[in-house]
Amino acid sequence: MSIIEVESKDIYNDTFFHTLQHLKSTEAYRHFLEFSRSAGHFPLADFQNEKIEVWCSNDYLGMGQNQQVIDDFKASISRFGAGSGGSRNISGNTTAHVALEKRLADLYQRESALVFNNGYLANTESLSVLIGLFDNIKVYSDELNHRSIIEGLKKSKVEKYIFKHNDLKHLEIGLSLEPFERPKIIVFESIYSMDGDLAPVEEIVRLAKKYNALTFIDETHSFGVLGERGLGLVEALHVRDVDFIQGGFGKAIGTSGGFIVGDRDAVDCIRSLAPGFIFTTSLPPALLHATLTSINQVVASPERRNRLFQNVRHLKGALRRQNIDFIDAESHILPIIIPGLARIKAVSDQLLKQFKIYVQPINYPSVPRGQERFRVTVTPDHSIEQIERFAAALKNTLDLA
Repeated sequence: MSIIEVESKDIYNDTFFHTLQHLKSTEAYRHFLEFSRSAGHFPLADFQNEKIEVWCSNDYLGMGQNQQVIDDFKASISRFGAGSGGSRNISGNTTAHVALEKRLADLYQRESALVFNNGYLANTESLSVLIGLFDNIKVYSDELNHRSIIEGLKKSKVEKYIFKHNDLKHLEIGLSLEPFERPKIIVFESIYSMDGDLAPVEEIVRLAKKYNALTFIDETHSFGVLGERGLGLVEALHVRDVDFIQGGFGKAIGTSGGFIVGDRDAVDCIRSLAPGFIFTTSLPPALLHATLTSINQVVASPERRNRLFQNVRHLKGALRRQNIDFIDAESHILPIIIPGLARIKAVSDQLLKQFKIYVQPINYPSVPRGQERFRVTVTPDHSIEQIERFAAALKNTLDLA
């Protein structure tokens, strides 16, 4: 290799090195813990030849460890194979995809549903297509919306109005500035995952009707958890007039993938125009069979949802008894603010080392600097003893940090 080749290569290497140094110096560098989920032992996991308790899983109901889901996954792999064989428009449009979409549409009493490879794509692709269909549409987006929503909105150059989080007055001010006839869409989440708070869905829908706007709700963190059948906050509040509902299977359903439901023509536009849907190998049919099994179990029985919220209440009581401050939101997500990346990482490391408890620090850019936190998620499978032990261990570690 010549000197010129070495020097030219250094240009790239220097960029990579300095980028990482900048991330580390600004406390934006992310650390990942490597461990193995242990089927049949949830919420325990295997880490360095030991069992640890997981307190930050998005598998809210433990359905990823459900024996019937696992058995159906195995049986479906034996029947259909490991992959789908192609994108949906080539050879990957299997009976499993169609059956799951029909089930979702029926559950929500909507005309159509569309399954994506993940919830992130469901947001980015659906929103970019919907917005791109209208020349003069104005988008109203909650300031705390998920990155997937932001990326979907960024694909279009249309006018955007970012309203203060859950601030109905600020939202209405923006809506009132435009003529009734101008196309508009309000985009928001049902549960905001960093604070665990709920959106004022009924009031947002009322404003949408008043000012002739479409509504798009992200139910990722409420699907499977809230509502009589676990269909989310919209079901829990008995709201029927949200135009588009997005959700994911990677949280309470315990598998992987995302979806959107809505009117047939609108969903068909997304199916026909979204590049992240059209040009992507579809999800394996075996995974979708397991997903359908999980959804059917969640819909059929509220038992695990009830047990989840019983444990949430018990955890809040245990933390109060230990004088540990937390954000007392209405959802199952329990944020505990521990400002400073160095401090929260030290607390996390000590919990793992001394108590075999794993809870991941959440830092910038997921939350503002100074708002670092644990996003604690108890599950139906955590015992009362584990809950009390977690609170006591956290108190002990915080006092020493």
